[in-house]
Amino acid sequence: MLKFIGKKEKKQSRGDDNMVVGSLYIKLYCPWVQSLKEKRMVVKSIISKSANKFNISISEVDNQDVHKTIGIGIAVVTNSQGLVNSILNNVLEYIEVNTEAEIIESYIEIN
Repeated sequence: MLKFIGKKEKKQSRGDDNMVVGSLYIKLYCPWVQSLKEKRMVVKSIISKSANKFNISISEVDNQDVHKTIGIGIAVVTNSQGLVNSILNNVLEYIEVNTEAEIIESYIEIN
């Protein structure tokens, strides 16, 4: 609930509200990709399939000019740390199963 004081806003918390933000970074290796156009097709497929299956924000965030390497960032916001962890692990497993690319690095951060 927001309480307005003059021109400034002040947030009042009830104590039971909490926001948990989780992020997942995945680095994939695609040895068969020969051009950025091929890479873009792989990235778009991963992003669209994952975004349609899960309620996440997802984007290519790293190695955008490197043909064979893909860096993807994923974010989730909810009110439960367990739910964030579960969603991000499910996304990681989904990407691993649904792409021919090899996951060479991944890490989850929850705040």
